[in-house]
Amino acid sequence: MPRTTASQSARAHRSSRSAAKAVSVAAAVALLATACGDDGDEQLETLNIDFATYNPLSLIILENGWLEEELEELDVDVKWVQSQGSNRANENLRAGNIHVGSTAGSAALLNRAVGADTHTIMIENQPEWSALVTQEGSDIESVEDLEGRSIAATLATDPYFFMARALQEAGLSVDDVEVQALQHADGRQALENGDVDAWAGLDPIMAGAEAEGAELLYRNVEFNTYSVVNATGDFVENHPDIAQIVVNVYEQAREWATENPEGTAEILAEYAGIEPEIAEAVITERTNFEVDPVPGDDVYAAMEAAGPFFVENGDVDSQDAVDEALDSLFYTEFAENREATDAEGTENAAEGADIEEAEE
Repeated sequence: MPRTTASQSARAHRSSRSAAKAVSVAAAVALLATACGDDGDEQLETLNIDFATYNPLSLIILENGWLEEELEELDVDVKWVQSQGSNRANENLRAGNIHVGSTAGSAALLNRAVGADTHTIMIENQPEWSALVTQEGSDIESVEDLEGRSIAATLATDPYFFMARALQEAGLSVDDVEVQALQHADGRQALENGDVDAWAGLDPIMAGAEAEGAELLYRNVEFNTYSVVNATGDFVENHPDIAQIVVNVYEQAREWATENPEGTAEILAEYAGIEPEIAEAVITERTNFEVDPVPGDDVYAAMEAAGPFFVENGDVDSQDAVDEALDSLFYTEFAENREATDAEGTENAAEGADIEEAEE
């Protein structure tokens, strides 16, 4: 089971508590499913699930129609909702607009820490998707030079927490800069227009900006907190069979992406509106699909490091609330029991899919 490494000290202690609680949650869901049975649960008519350019596997699934195919025999429709950022996915999860949503690990933890009944059910990939970005020719040469400057960042997302950690490492804090709260694409535009001095970027938008001359001021893969897939507590409790199918289809997409990096880049380029060579760089250089999809020690540690910033920024009242959220966040059963589906897919499936574009 995850998070039981004996050689770790405080982290290991908390990690083992987290693993135990994850097992408890899994057991509770299993018991509930057994006790209620199919007759006790209301039939799910439509699965509401998101897709996002920062989650390439979701694009592969949407493009091929695999999820619709797998759920057809259960008479469950699929409605796709576009997430423009982790914050939007979290908002939709909290509001019950989607059952399954894509976020960064830090955002998943924050959502639960503020009271959302959500669980991380699998890891999508380990990306290096965040960095601090400046315009070509900027006089900013180090993170220390950002003091007193303006930075565009999307609140409650990995790029924001990346920025906060980078500033801390440089002996600064968020209070030492002027943060302009903008969605990812708007942040890039603000940088290009000269409205801000720097941008906490996110791929693939960041890769597009880089190709047009923007410079990556600061990179640190360890400050990225994984791409994860989350589900509402109600969904995993009342529809575990559907949740398992979702994870199984993701596993098919993972295998396909690993074997077809060029095809994955083509799909990403289409959905993100970027040049194929830029998408290829994102997929081959800054995306790792071969990570274990079961949430475990590594993602736990990455999230744990981001947690203190929630309290510092006033997003969460106490570190205890963050710790409790982390200890109950992972629901590992679906990823542990994953079996890749073998859906054949449909040509131009996305054209016939039920898609709702989320507000930016």
